[in-house]
This record gives sequence, C-alpha cells and structure tokens, in this order.
Amino acid sequence: MNTVFDPLRLSTVSLDVAVAQRGTPQDIAQRQRTRLALLMEATLRGSRLYQRLWPAGTTAHTPLQQLPVVTRARLMADFSGWVTDPRLKLDALQAFTADPARIGQSWLGRYLVWESSGTSGQPGIFVQDAQTMAVYDALEALRRSPPPKPPAPWWNPLGMTERTAFIGALDGHFASYVSVLRLCAINPWLACSTRSFSIMEPLSTLVQALNAFGPTVIATYPTAATLLADEALRGTLHIAPREIWTGGECLGSAARAHIARHLKGAVRNSYGASEFLAMGWECAHGQMHLNADWVILEPVDEHHRPVPAGQPSHSVLLTNLANTVQPLIRYELGDHVTLHAERCTCGSPLPVIEVQGRHDEPLVLAGSNGESVTLLPLALSTVMEDCAGVFDFYLCQIDDRTLELHLPLEGAAGERALVRSRAALQAFATAMGAAPIEVCVLLGQSVPRGRSGKACRIVAAPQG
Repeated sequence: MNTVFDPLRLSTVSLDVAVAQRGTPQDIAQRQRTRLALLMEATLRGSRLYQRLWPAGTTAHTPLQQLPVVTRARLMADFSGWVTDPRLKLDALQAFTADPARIGQSWLGRYLVWESSGTSGQPGIFVQDAQTMAVYDALEALRRSPPPKPPAPWWNPLGMTERTAFIGALDGHFASYVSVLRLCAINPWLACSTRSFSIMEPLSTLVQALNAFGPTVIATYPTAATLLADEALRGTLHIAPREIWTGGECLGSAARAHIARHLKGAVRNSYGASEFLAMGWECAHGQMHLNADWVILEPVDEHHRPVPAGQPSHSVLLTNLANTVQPLIRYELGDHVTLHAERCTCGSPLPVIEVQGRHDEPLVLAGSNGESVTLLPLALSTVMEDCAGVFDFYLCQIDDRTLELHLPLEGAAGERALVRSRAALQAFATAMGAAPIEVCVLLGQSVPRGRSGKACRIVAAPQG
C-alpha cells in the first residue's frame, strides 16, 4: 500500500510546527500570511475555476476578504476546473471511493483520497498529497499534548502496551478511517496495537469485542462514547481506557462528565473536518486551540460579513493553507464558531476557539427482547447515505417504534428514495435488535438546518 508518506517533508514540517508552538501570535500571523500568498499563487497558476471566480487583477497578495465565498456544491460542480492536477478526474475518483476494498489506498501512487459524509447535503471528495499529509501528521503528533498521566511502570517505559480502539464507520472512504489505515501501514507497531470497530454493529457485539480487546485509548464520536459510558454504568462494558478522544460531533459538558466518570479516562476533544483534518485540539487547560499557522477560519454572519471576536458566528469560512492540489479558499464550512481574542493561560500562541458541532441525537427504540435499543446518529446517517443513497434528509422520532422521515425529493425520484430509505432503516433497526418499526416518509419537505448551518438531520423523541 502506498501511504502518501514523505519522511523528509514530515521532518521539515514538524520542525516548523514545533518552533511555531513556542513562538508568539505575531509569528503565527506571519506564517499565515506567507502561506496564504503561496497558496494563492499556486491557485492562480493551476485552478481554472478560481481564475474565473476571482476578480480581475487578483494577485497572490490580494486581501482574502476581497475574494468571493465558495461552497462545496459550487466546487464539486466543476471538479476538473477546481483541482490543479488535470489527472484528477471526478468520475474515476467516485469509482475509487465506491469500492470499499480500496479504503486507505493511494490514488495514482501520490494522493490520499477520502469522501465527506454529506452532512451539508452535498457529499464531497477530497484529495491530499504528501505535503498536505505531512502537515496533518505533524499537527496531530505535536499539537495534541496529552494530559498529565502517571509515570509508565518500570516494565513498560515506552508505553508499548498501549492499545487504541477506533470506533467509527468502516465501510466508506471517510477521513478518520482512511487516516487510521494509513498510520497503521506506516507504523507496524501501531498496526499491532490498533483495532477498528464498526458503529454499525449491534451494541452487544461492540461491547463484547471491546471487552476482549481491552483498549487503553478510545477514538470515536461523542455520541458513541456516551453510549459506551452507559454500558459501563450498566456493568456490561469492562474496560479501563486511559484516554477517550472525541470529535466530529458536539461534546457538551454533561456528556463529557458522563463519559469521564463512567469510562474513567481523560476526555480529549478535537476539531477537524474532511476539508482540514487537524484544525484544533484541546490543551491541558481544556481550551480548543486553532492551528492558525496552517488554516484560516473567518467567523461570519448570515451575509458573510466578519463577526467580532467573542461573538458566535452564523457560519465560518475556511482557507486550507496546506493543500495546493485542491485549493479551499474562503470555503463555507458552515460551523458555528466563536473566536476569542484573549490568549489561553497555557501559554500557546494559537488562538482559542469554541465550536458548535453537530446536534444529531441518538434514537432509543423498543427492543425485540423487551429492552431498549439505541441507534447512533452516525450509524443512521451511514445507512441513509450508503444503503439508501440519500444525503439530504430529516429523521424525527415519534415514539419508540415510529420514525418520520422528511425528504426534499419529489416525483419518481422521491418515490424510489422513499422505498430505499424505509427498507434500509427498518433492516438496520432489526439488525440492531429493535422491535419492528414504522417509518413514515414525507416527500417534498425541506430539511431543517441547525445553528451551525449544517443539516439538523436526526432528532430524538421528546422526553417525558
């Protein structure tokens, strides 16, 4: 397997990341300006789409705020004009990502490819070269400072008995799983100590597998970690992870406390996306720091006007300073972000941000054996996307045996989506141990959007 790995690039980037971490906010800003100019120069030279979109006379030093906002739908609609390498063809990449046997493999021997989950209503395909991956690797390795922990025992000074469990969707070319497979291919020791578990498995199967593996580190989504904490509280899950790494969804303070209390490990939250894998990690003080030397985030209001520091945004515009093959410049990410002007007491020169993640909720259904069954939102999203082929939807729970599905599609296309969606949801619920459910489907319905700007797609029945 070609892992899109260049040790020399990684060493160079790692040194810069380490030096920047000990610098000042002014040092970070200078790196940002230099990298933005290089990115714009490469984009002006190689991307026909941006050449058409940008105002006449745009140069590598044109202020970012003078450039138009772009969306995933706009970029994907002209993929060949967007990318700077003409060998990247959308139809070929779509065929590649449709093949689960090729997850984690390289494309053309030089690119790593992953697909988005489609939470914004439009799935995307994202391509990374060795330079981009070197940046992501360095940020993950050097900015994810672990919390204080007791010294390793004398017989294990290097922590060689660490066992990491990744729990996520394993049947698609998603960024997190692709990254896990790649890291295991690069590092044989990681391959021996890391295992991936599917959230599509029934909970009892997942619990049994985790008990057998005994992970010391868990990497998953907050809703999945919360569900595991519930199982630990019930006494069915018998593991003692030292750390629980979460990301990809909203992690509230109550959920964090619940996870830490019952899984008995330190909870570390991160911020990333398919568009930029390693945007931020929490420091030892619990503050999320943006890797602003490699990514620019512009908090904006509903009219794309700048939002002052300390004020929550309606959306956020992302500029990826690491990727010149598939430029993302003033790309509407849709997240609800607050950027703070004050520095963190940890001493980092990187800015502090608060991120409002996804608010999709787990659904608790009646079980076939009389006990309740919980369906995780990411698993349900995967069922809708991979099994039903539907990316834009709203799933609302009516009661413990009834779901209501809203689809914006109409006509014959809507009827076909209706049949696929109902069958996929009912089959998945049954496979997870739920009693037979009814799925009421309404066509021609708009999908509600949360404060983050992304679709609020899965809502549990009200309590009480």
